[in-house]
Amino acid sequence: MPLTKINLVEMIYSGLGMSKQECANVVDSVFEIMKDELSKGNDLMISGFGKWVVKKKTARVGRNPKTGEQMPIDARTVVTFKSSDKLRSEINSG
Repeated sequence: MPLTKINLVEMIYSGLGMSKQECANVVDSVFEIMKDELSKGNDLMISGFGKWVVKKKTARVGRNPKTGEQMPIDARTVVTFKSSDKLRSEINSG
């Protein structure tokens, strides 16, 4: 089951005792800051968690795997995530 924004709000609410509206505002604010930084082309790193990196991909020729027909793929910007060593070791230990 995926962790949703509502789940995050509930977890913060039960841990901090703030109102649910305040918790929702905190979560929304954090995500807005993250989106703003990534949309500016800035990388985003959270120590002990991981790093989001904005990468530019050039245009290229791809292939339709079903038909084998070549087709152009436009240039685009993508966001990748690389987990920290600490997070990776926690995931693999359990």
